[in-house]
Amino acid sequence: MILVINCGSSSLKYELFTLSDECSVANGIAERVGVNGGTEAVLKHRCGGSSRETRTPMPDHAVALRQVLDALVGCECRALDSLDQIRAIGHRVVHGGERFSESVVIDDEVIAAIEAMCELAPLHNPANLVGIRACQQLLPRVPQVAVFDTAFHQTMPVHAYLYGLPYELYEKHGIRRYGFHGTSHRYVSGIASDMLLERGLPREEQKIVTCHLGNGCSMAAVKGGKCVDTTMGLTPLEGLLMGTRCGDLDPAVPLYLMDQLKMTNKQVDTIMNKESGLLGVSGVSNDMRDIQRTKAENPRSQAALDIFCYRVRKYIGAYAAAMGGVNAVVFTAGIGENDPPLVAQVMDGLEFLGLYLDPVRNAQPKPNSIGWDLATDDSPGRIYIIPTDEERTIARDAKQLVAAL
Repeated sequence: MILVINCGSSSLKYELFTLSDECSVANGIAERVGVNGGTEAVLKHRCGGSSRETRTPMPDHAVALRQVLDALVGCECRALDSLDQIRAIGHRVVHGGERFSESVVIDDEVIAAIEAMCELAPLHNPANLVGIRACQQLLPRVPQVAVFDTAFHQTMPVHAYLYGLPYELYEKHGIRRYGFHGTSHRYVSGIASDMLLERGLPREEQKIVTCHLGNGCSMAAVKGGKCVDTTMGLTPLEGLLMGTRCGDLDPAVPLYLMDQLKMTNKQVDTIMNKESGLLGVSGVSNDMRDIQRTKAENPRSQAALDIFCYRVRKYIGAYAAAMGGVNAVVFTAGIGENDPPLVAQVMDGLEFLGLYLDPVRNAQPKPNSIGWDLATDDSPGRIYIIPTDEERTIARDAKQLVAAL
């Protein structure tokens, strides 16, 4: 079995896969870990078609992981007969910097490198390290693998990742575009590549734009299977409008807020990361479902939706220019997979790129599949919805790396 762990500051998501065929057998999340001493924590566990919710104190991630392991061996469907069946653990790690362009087996040197990246991802890497150390404590003999959000984007050329700042800031402080959601972009672009190959387009000629649209949103330009540009930058704040993040912004705006409104760095950071985006513009919600529901009576909800779709459309055009064309646009994640009206609004006006959406296919319920083609039969470019599966990708990387040990 392969256990996949994704640790947040107060959460621990997990999924258990079989080693042979990478089939998911159990998954869940421990929420509110450490909040008020862990007294509010809850474990939501799903296995074999059943689910259960357990409220028990979880003061830290080590205790949360212990609860997860107990659920895996003790629930009714018995996902595991023994913890000895866990042969590998795969961890999502948000920031690997320039050091990691692929997944790696975790050792002391890797842990030190992840620690060094904490200053660039202070909300994520420390939590990822907590999960790694908790697994070391409770499953010391099980090899662990780190799968980095930034790794897929390390093929970007210099002109795509450097900012127009003094070069010394890049040399000494690593200030550059890194990009995130890389595991998702890698997975869905790979599926799209297979679908284009079936249509006779060789992989080396493929030009794909992937749109990961959830509460956090990013896009990537993938040419010949390699990422050549992406919307997120030094941090996950840059790029598209998101649930609570502002996305692209004149860099003088934070300076103005601090100078004119006497805000602190922390206050400005809170505004840009937690109070902006769909929530800030609409004044209603960070959830696109609420935005769609209220857009008729709330002009601000309509404005939030229009900004969101405009930026996605604009980046599709930009990435088509960067790659010299586009063969496929991929929508994925919570919004991208489940909002046909939004897909229609994004694609409206992109026919000049050879992208023709079939409105009937877009509106139809989607059958169980790894992906769906929403383009018209005679459309030169394809429009795909491909459900992302980051956990399976992490499990696959862990399986391959541990097999080589």
